[in-house]
Amino acid sequence: MNARDRDGEGRARSARPRDGLGRPLAYGEPGVERQPEGVVRTPAETVAEAQRLLDAGMPFHAHEVFEDAWKSGPGAEAPLWRALAQLAVGLTHAARGNAVGGSRLLLRGASALAGPGAGAGGGGPYGIDVPGLVRWARELAGRVEAGAAVDAAAEAPRLSSPRDRPERPDQQERPGPAGPR
Repeated sequence: MNARDRDGEGRARSARPRDGLGRPLAYGEPGVERQPEGVVRTPAETVAEAQRLLDAGMPFHAHEVFEDAWKSGPGAEAPLWRALAQLAVGLTHAARGNAVGGSRLLLRGASALAGPGAGAGGGGPYGIDVPGLVRWARELAGRVEAGAAVDAAAEAPRLSSPRDRPERPDQQERPGPAGPR
């Protein structure tokens, strides 16, 4: 008898809980909710959800969002989403202390993003800051190779171009006191 965990469709899928970096925990341990598989999102929803997860220090979960986009979207867009998934997994490995795997995946994702036609005109599709992500990944890979410890939330990249992202609430100007009308 096969004692492997299975999902509702009979596919092998571990039911073990996971931590915020996707590492399996012992059965019964409290874990972080997994990302549902196969969710079809618009590109804007994909970027927003992945950014939320990256900001929360959960790059493993962000990679699952990118993976859904690469598997459910148009084939021509698969390389973009796959490269972004590689960046998220690279950050995951780096935060777990796997310098070799983290660096390799960050550089692989950066190379894929920087490939022919990527970021033409200074930006990328869907407001994604392709040149900024390539710089971020290469710089982080260098620090990881040099032995730097990585905090996933502190190192989370900004996915969208500065002109395409709303101001973060902590960076907005606060209105002054209301005067007489």
